[in-house]
Amino acid sequence: MSAVTEPPVAADAPARDTVGAYARRWLTDVRSGDLGSLPIIVGLIVIALIFQLQNDRFLTASNFVNLIVQTAPYAVIAMGVTFALLLGEIDLSIGFVSGVGGVLVALLLMPDGNELPTVVAIALALIAGLGIGVLHGLIITKVGVPSFVVTLAGLLAWNGVVLLLIGSRGTVILQNSFVIGVANDFMAPGLAWILWAACVGLYAAVQLVRLRNRRKAGLATDPIVIVGLRIGGLALALGIVVAVANEDRGVPWVGILVGALLVFWTYVLNRTRFGRHVYAVGGNQEGARRAGIDVDRVKIACFAIVSVMAVLGGIILASRLRSVDTNTGGGQALLYPIAAAVIGGTSLFGGRGTMKAALLGAIVMISIDNGLGLLGLSSGTKFVVTGGVLLLAVTVDSISRRGRAQSGRA
Repeated sequence: MSAVTEPPVAADAPARDTVGAYARRWLTDVRSGDLGSLPIIVGLIVIALIFQLQNDRFLTASNFVNLIVQTAPYAVIAMGVTFALLLGEIDLSIGFVSGVGGVLVALLLMPDGNELPTVVAIALALIAGLGIGVLHGLIITKVGVPSFVVTLAGLLAWNGVVLLLIGSRGTVILQNSFVIGVANDFMAPGLAWILWAACVGLYAAVQLVRLRNRRKAGLATDPIVIVGLRIGGLALALGIVVAVANEDRGVPWVGILVGALLVFWTYVLNRTRFGRHVYAVGGNQEGARRAGIDVDRVKIACFAIVSVMAVLGGIILASRLRSVDTNTGGGQALLYPIAAAVIGGTSLFGGRGTMKAALLGAIVMISIDNGLGLLGLSSGTKFVVTGGVLLLAVTVDSISRRGRAQSGRA
C-alpha cells in the first residue's frame, strides 16, 4: 500500500499552518519544559481568587489603581536586572543604586534657592546611574571579579553613599510638582480611551505587517485566527485596565511609563543586534566569543542598563512616597526586583527571559504584598510568603530546564 502524501507546495508559496498544528506545537513545548508565562498567569489568577475571598477590597477599582502605582518602581528595576540575569550574572546593588537616584533628585530639587531645573536634576541622576553601571561592568570584565562580589560590595558602598547624601537631614520631603506627579498623577478618562485605541491599533498593524512579510518571504506563519486572538486579547486586557481604573482616579501616568519601557526594552531584546548578542552571551559565553561577539562590551552595556533602570525606579519610588530618607533603597527595593524577574520566568542560568517576565513577576510580588497588607499581616509574614513563592519559582525553572535538556531544547 502506498503512503498518502500531501501535494507538493510551490516554491514561492507561503508556508502554511493551522490552528490545530499551532496548538499541538504549544502543547509539545509545554511538555518539554518550555512553560513560558503559563505558571505566572495561573499564579496570578490563584492569588487574586485567594485574596478576594479573604478580603473583598482586593479587586476593587481603588486597590487596582494602587497595585499599578505600587508595582511600577519594582517593575522598572526588575526590567533592568533582567539584563544581568540574561547573562547568567547578578546585580545585588540595585536597591541602593535606586536609593542614590531618588536621593540625588530630591536633593538637587530642594527649594533652597540653588535647585536645578527638573530635567537637569533627573538627567544627572540617570548619568550617575550610568556611571555606576559602567564601573561595575568594567570591574567584572576587565579585572575578573565575579559579579556577585562586585555588586555585593556595591550594595554596601552605595548604601553608604545614600547615608552620606542624606547626612543629618533625616528625611527629605519632595516638593517638586513634576517629580511628585510621576507616581501620583492620573490620566483623564477620555484620554485613556484614546490611548487604548492607539495602542490596540498599533499592535494590530505590527502583527498584520509581520504576517504579510513572512508570507511574502515564504516563511511559516501563525494562523490568522491566532493573530486575531492576540489582538483581541490585548484589546480586552487593556480595556479592562482602563475601565476599572476610570472607576477610581484614572489610569496612572506611571503605568504608561512602565508600558513604554516594556515595549522599548522588548524591542531591544527581540529586534536588535545587541539583544541577540545578550541572549548569545547568556546562552554560551565562549561560543559567543568565538562567533565574534565582544562579550566584555555586552556585559558592560548590560550592567549600565541595570543601574540606569535602578535609578529610574528609585525616582519613581521616591515620587510615590513623596520623600527619601536614610532607609531609601533598602528592604523591598533591594529584594523585590530580583525576585520579580525570577518569579516571572527569567532563568538564573542565563539565556532565557523576557521583559514581560519581569513585569508579570513584579505584579505577583506586589499583589502578594498588597493582599497580605489588606489582611493585616505583619512584614515578617510577607517576607516568609514571598520567600516561599521565590523558591517555588526557582524550583519550577530548574525542573523545566531539566525537561528542556532531556528533550534537546535546552
